[in-house]
Amino acid sequence: MLDFSRQFTVLREEIMDAIAAVCESQSLILGPRVAAFETAAASACASAFAIGCASGTDALWLALAAAGIGDSSSSARAACPAPAVITTPFSFFATASSILRSGARPVFADIDPRSFNLSPESVAEVLRKPGGEQVKAVLAVHLYGQCADWDGLEALKHDNPGLLLLEDAAQAFGAAWESPSRQGRPAGSLGLAAAFSFYPTKNLAAFGDAGLVTTSSQDLAGRARSLRAHGMTRRYYHDEVGWNSRLDAIQAAVLAVKLRYLPEWNRQRRTRAARYDELFRAASLAAHSTQEGIVLPYTDPRATPVFHQYVIRAPRRDALRGALAAKHIGSEIYYPVPLHLQAALKDLGYKPGDFPHAERAAAEVLALPLYPELREDEQQTVVEAIRTFYG
Repeated sequence: MLDFSRQFTVLREEIMDAIAAVCESQSLILGPRVAAFETAAASACASAFAIGCASGTDALWLALAAAGIGDSSSSARAACPAPAVITTPFSFFATASSILRSGARPVFADIDPRSFNLSPESVAEVLRKPGGEQVKAVLAVHLYGQCADWDGLEALKHDNPGLLLLEDAAQAFGAAWESPSRQGRPAGSLGLAAAFSFYPTKNLAAFGDAGLVTTSSQDLAGRARSLRAHGMTRRYYHDEVGWNSRLDAIQAAVLAVKLRYLPEWNRQRRTRAARYDELFRAASLAAHSTQEGIVLPYTDPRATPVFHQYVIRAPRRDALRGALAAKHIGSEIYYPVPLHLQAALKDLGYKPGDFPHAERAAAEVLALPLYPELREDEQQTVVEAIRTFYG
């Protein structure tokens, strides 16, 4: 599914030099290298501020908490119902758990079946229902590296002036959204705040866990910096209860090296995704529905995706995955169980059938190998194995 060694072989000397420099400096937590990476990352995202933290999950919580979405204290929860945050049921668990951790309540809306991203029309339906007045924010996920429909979400904000828009951009560093008013707005600059993950499988990958919050709000940035360090604005003086979620300097140094290469890597991902499209069509496998064949990834014409994953819809998906594994071809299911059906979230009260598009996607999606160093002959091997499976 991934071969980290191919990238490391090319960057080995540069990365090892960067790590050695951190070790020699003895500045290991936050410090100048973290600040330098934050500045570079903010610039790449066209955002005024970037706040490094320990993981993408922490970045989600920091963005929500710093935006004042919920109050996690028991006294506040007892005083009034928890504010609601609308999000997608088709995402990694951290999208929902971070909302709960911030003291708010996740409320789900269905996805667009083409892009797999949160549907603005479904969000609008939730806002119209009883309890819609308790919705404080929308947390949209840029799934698989393609921005959610930000025009549609901004239209909802126009009709609901108090609504906050936040980005779960964990998979989308370098992605962009074209809008009539502004061209090429990068993920990380669309909403009030955005959260990124640098987990080792991501397009921009650390050598461990790391995350980032971006925002153009000075107040939100200041509060996020405080919250990541136990609520301190000066040492040993705690203004509120925060958390220990500091980015270490070694991860920042590695990320700073890789950030310089990321635009080219993302371009290569798009090239390889287009090559998959060509190969599937040449093999007469591409179709409009899984009744007819494989459904290829959809790219919104307003989006510039970074193809964190190349995800098809496949008939007899599980059997296909088994056949690929038998030929030592990696694949993955992102995600086999929608969030509204996860056992840990059963208290939210959802049931099978509530979000049919998300549930159908969970039964059909399959991510195929895709990374910048993937060779064309390897892609041909993948497609040929799939063609053989379907006869």
